[in-house]
Amino acid sequence: MSRDLPPRELDEAPPSLAELRSIDREPQERDLRTLSPRAQEPRPERFSRDRLPEIQFRALLSCQDSRYLLSASEVRTMVDLGTVRVISRHDLAQHRYGGSLERADRDLENLLRQRLVRRGVFEGPEASPRELLTLTQSGHELLRSNGLVPENQAVYYGFTRRPDAHHDADLYRLYQKEAARIREQGGRNLRVILDHELRRDIQRDIARLPSEARQEIAAWHGLRVVGNKIPVPDLRIEYETRDGELGHVDLELVTEHYGARDALAKARAGFSLYTPHGEGGRLRRLLGARGMTPEILSL
Repeated sequence: MSRDLPPRELDEAPPSLAELRSIDREPQERDLRTLSPRAQEPRPERFSRDRLPEIQFRALLSCQDSRYLLSASEVRTMVDLGTVRVISRHDLAQHRYGGSLERADRDLENLLRQRLVRRGVFEGPEASPRELLTLTQSGHELLRSNGLVPENQAVYYGFTRRPDAHHDADLYRLYQKEAARIREQGGRNLRVILDHELRRDIQRDIARLPSEARQEIAAWHGLRVVGNKIPVPDLRIEYETRDGELGHVDLELVTEHYGARDALAKARAGFSLYTPHGEGGRLRRLLGARGMTPEILSL
C-alpha cells in the first residue's frame, strides 16, 4: 500500500454573489451569446432531483445565508462525491463526463471556487501524484437542505486521511461497474452503503444483544458469520428490482495488500470480489489453493 501524503489543498477563495452571477453561464450544448440579455440571466430557482434533467443553465440554490450558482452536471458531481466520499479526478471525468477532462475541470473549477468541493494531491503508485476530490461541509449541507439526495442515502464529506485513501477512491469505479449491471437487469432507486455505515449498525446491535445472537445479527443485516466474526463489505448497493422487490449486492475490492486469511473470509462471506486490473490471477491462485473458485471480476 502506498503511503499517502497529506492532501495539498488547491481550493480557491469563494467569490462574491456578484462574481457568481458573472460565472460562465453557457449551457452545455448552446451558445448563450445569441440570446437576449434577459435570456442570459439565470433565474434564481430551487431545483430538486426530479428536475435535474430540465436544467440547462446554472440555477441559484440557497443554503442558510449563502447562495450558489450551479448546473445540473455540477449537482450530479456533488451527489456522486457525497455518495462514495472520495473520487479521483480521472475517474470522475471518465464516468460522469464521458471521458472529457475539459468538461470535468470546467465544473470542478466552479465547485472549488464556491468551496463546495475540496481537491487534494496524494502520492499514488510509484510516487506519482493523484488528484482526489471530496465534498466540503458546505457541499454536504447544500445537498441535504435542497433535497438533492434521498433521505435514506448517507452523504459523506471530507478526506478520511487514512492510509487506504486510494482504495476508498477506487470504490467509485467499482460502484459504476456494478450499478451499470444492476440497471441493465431493470434495477432502480440505487442506494449506496459504505463499510463504516454497516459496521456502525452491526456494532450497535452487538453492544445491546448477547454474544449468542451474532448469527441473528448477521442475518438482520444480510450478512454471514465467518469464524465467529461478521465480515463487512467495502460497499453495498441496495436497489429495487424489476419486480419491485428489495435487492442488494455486497462488493469487495481485493488488492495485493490483502492477506490470505482476509481474502478467504471475504470470499466465504459471499461478497462479489473485484480486483484492480492485472491482480485477479494472484487472488484465484490464493483462493484455489484453499478449494475455493469464486467469480473474480476486474476493474
